[in-house]
Amino acid sequence: TLLLLLCEASAPPAMLQILLCAIFDESAKKDDEVFRLAVSDLNLNEEILQTEKITFSVTFVDGNNPFQAVQEACDLMNQGILALISSIGCISASSLQSLSDAMHIPHLFVQRTTSGSPRSGCGINRTNRNQNYTLSVRPPVYLNEVILRVILEFAWQKFIIFYDSDYDIRGIQDFLDKASQQGMDVALQKVESNINRMISSMFATMRLEEMNRYRDTLRRAILFLSPQTAKAFVSQVVDSNLVAFDCHWIFINEEISDSDVQELVRRSIGRLTIIRQIFPMSMNNTHRCIRGKHRISPSLCDPKDPYNHNITNLYIYDSVLLLAHAFHKKLEDRKWHSMASLTCIRKNSKPWQGGYSMLDTVRKGDLNGITGFLEFNENGGNPNVQFEILGTSYGEDLGRGVRKLATWNPVTGLNGTLTDKKLENNMRGVMLRVVTVPEEPFVMVSENVLGKTKKYYGFSIDVLDALASYLGFKYEIYVAPDYRFGSQQPDGNWNGLIGELVFKRADVGISALTITPERENVVDFTTRYMDYSLGFLLKKAEKTVDMFACLAPFDFSLWACIAGTVLLVGLLVYLLNWLNPPRLQMGSVTSTTLYNSMWFVYGSFVQQGGEVPYTTLATRMMMGVWWLFALIVISSYTANLAAFLTINRIETSIQSLQDLSKQTDIPYGTVMESAVYEHIRVKGMNPFERDNMYSQMWRMINRGNGTENSVKDSQEGIRRVKGGHYAFVWDVAVLEYVALNSPDCSFFTIGNTLADRGYGIALQHGSPYRDIFTQRILELLQSGEIDLLKHKWWPRTTQCDIYSSYKAQQRSSALDLASFAGVFCILAAGIILACVIAIVENWWNRRRASRVPSKEDDKEIDLEHLHRRANSLLTDDDSPHKQFSTSSIDLTPLDIDSLPTRQTLEQISDFRNTHITTTTFIPEQIQTLSRSLSAKAASGFTFGGMPEHRTGPFRSRAPNGGFFRSPIKTMSSVPYQPTPSAVYSLNNDPDRGTSI
Repeated sequence: TLLLLLCEASAPPAMLQILLCAIFDESAKKDDEVFRLAVSDLNLNEEILQTEKITFSVTFVDGNNPFQAVQEACDLMNQGILALISSIGCISASSLQSLSDAMHIPHLFVQRTTSGSPRSGCGINRTNRNQNYTLSVRPPVYLNEVILRVILEFAWQKFIIFYDSDYDIRGIQDFLDKASQQGMDVALQKVESNINRMISSMFATMRLEEMNRYRDTLRRAILFLSPQTAKAFVSQVVDSNLVAFDCHWIFINEEISDSDVQELVRRSIGRLTIIRQIFPMSMNNTHRCIRGKHRISPSLCDPKDPYNHNITNLYIYDSVLLLAHAFHKKLEDRKWHSMASLTCIRKNSKPWQGGYSMLDTVRKGDLNGITGFLEFNENGGNPNVQFEILGTSYGEDLGRGVRKLATWNPVTGLNGTLTDKKLENNMRGVMLRVVTVPEEPFVMVSENVLGKTKKYYGFSIDVLDALASYLGFKYEIYVAPDYRFGSQQPDGNWNGLIGELVFKRADVGISALTITPERENVVDFTTRYMDYSLGFLLKKAEKTVDMFACLAPFDFSLWACIAGTVLLVGLLVYLLNWLNPPRLQMGSVTSTTLYNSMWFVYGSFVQQGGEVPYTTLATRMMMGVWWLFALIVISSYTANLAAFLTINRIETSIQSLQDLSKQTDIPYGTVMESAVYEHIRVKGMNPFERDNMYSQMWRMINRGNGTENSVKDSQEGIRRVKGGHYAFVWDVAVLEYVALNSPDCSFFTIGNTLADRGYGIALQHGSPYRDIFTQRILELLQSGEIDLLKHKWWPRTTQCDIYSSYKAQQRSSALDLASFAGVFCILAAGIILACVIAIVENWWNRRRASRVPSKEDDKEIDLEHLHRRANSLLTDDDSPHKQFSTSSIDLTPLDIDSLPTRQTLEQISDFRNTHITTTTFIPEQIQTLSRSLSAKAASGFTFGGMPEHRTGPFRSRAPNGGFFRSPIKTMSSVPYQPTPSAVYSLNNDPDRGTSI
């Protein structure tokens, strides 16, 4: 640490001597040399110090001991102090700041670091008062701002920071916070003093996979090291083969010389970017060492290496020059305040009265020194700083040249571009060997016809051609010997496409190759050029013609229950009527037989009504409940029938990978030893996996150690899907292409919508072409060229609906004949059955008629005699005619003597029938030809001149004494005319006891 004190000493009037007292750090021998050189140059300059002379006193202290620094400063104050210049550490500088503020002594502070490590921010506390007597000659630390701007320009997302033991890591805390906000993945590692031992221990403790990941991390690195440590570290890392030719490192340090830059470039490989602080220099060689009225020593302003001196040396020189100019100005203005001896120990010691005036003169000095224009802002800091950004291009040759890329300053920011112009054209004339695996539609091979070379085409080949046309390289392509993408074998080696890259037999690998962590451990990948998702392929269900689709609304068990219910309710209705028969009106042609009951129940069920009038309460209750049941059943059937018959697309119940994993009816599998196979295996065997979908899938795929359901390649899996009853789990992009190009559109695919991985181009580990490929792929994605290539192989419009599990029909709203054929079949069956029953019934009636006695043996009805008899029975003249119906009537013998009077008869009789009908066995269709004959209910039957009417039932008696219905051969109307007073003698009636 350097503490420079300007002390006033007594001198003769002719020569005023100024005592400069300097306190240096014990290790700052170079600072002492520069300080002595500055004093010597000023004493020789008569334009600045005409009658004055500078003398000096140098003291060395421990830079990390603030008490010693304060004690030395207090001892110098007793001699009279003009100003205080310190070039020490931050801890001692803070103590000196408090002392200078208390004693009103201007304090010029120059921050320095030990061993040449980058600076960290120095915590100089600035109060709100204007009397801040500490001025920071060296500008604040802007390394965080510079490195963040450079990182954003390079678009880094993952890198590692190396720092040495002398660097205060707290200095980049602000940078780490901003990098985290940008989503960057930053790692930190301390570089030990023994670099060889550090690297050897890493090789001894890291496994192969860990070492490969560490190599990938080293592709992007930032070095916060001293120049000497950086050169040793770079050499050791390159010699240990930890970095490749595509690495890019950034070395940042304010104090790095030209010789150090050339040495770093010579020892490194890949791309190197260097950031250092620079100072403006005059382009005119004659005025390069002139600063106003002062000529700087040529050893400082015009050396062979202008950056050979430490920056602290240059700011020390300018600090001495600034104080000399300020002192000279005070003398010219005649505002000089003589110095008095100051005591720090006394409590009542007074500060220097001329301190603030001297501070204001120094602050407004506006000196143009070696480090540039020296001025101070309101916070007491020097804002003038500029950084230079140097860089090399990618290359495999050592000793590459370095060039200036851009500059940076706090006001304008980055000036220039960091893009390597050689990056776009550095692959001209390069021949790459490309390995691939055929996989539709990524890579396909045309047939070798007539000795012509095989032609490769597909989506991935189109992407490779787009890169080749832009970057200018050429390639030759071949298929992996085992036709596999590659997996790690038990011995640790890789097979397939990845193995070709690992063993350096190919430069680039391209196909439907997914980026996985296991593969990234051994090869490099570009950024994804297409998203990847997992799915499965199934064969669409063939539509089956169901003639009885009309029965589909109800299950078979429900139809059986309905049929049984019809039979049961019909039987119950019959039993209820048998236990309590209803009173039928006279002339009713229906009867409550079991046949009629069944017919009535079925008729009400199909909403066609019934013919048997039931009047008992129990039967009506039963039928009321039955009608309600029939209403609900028919309504439900109608609604379900409409829903079933209008659905033309039968969707399968498997609609996702979760549905596929939960079922066991349809077997499914994937390609053995593929990325999909390993992905499901790792997740399925992970006990901490929350979703048990993968464990269920792994049990199915791993049946028989994978031989039962898994296949050797994707083509075999697609063939098994064509055979039916099998699901193939594979990349959705491949499955969609297969489904889109199916001739009969017999496939459908369902995939996972979450794309957690992607397809990338694989290169050898440490390949210098990875960033070049990645940059161009990003440009293709941004411009939309890759989307156009996707539409070429996966068109948006196609005749196949690959997301529906059933073949879609042209019209989905109209019912077809196949869906309704069952109804016609039922109708045809009913017609045929009715015809058969009619034939059987006709045969039965003919057979039965042949057994009935001849009609001539039966006594026929004398209609004329019946006419006269009926007239004699009626007493009312206005009685209406009674109608003879087509049904037969039974007339029982009448015992007139036993008939009661009319009044008694009306009391005991409940016969209310008002019609008497007669008929023949003529079909019912001609019943309407009969004419009616009616009588009043209150009149009854009249007999002669009897005062009361006699009514009663009639039955006909057969000649053999039984009751029997006699057929009537002809049909004629029988009018009834009342006879006023005719007396009919029953005793003389020749027809008494004769049946009709």
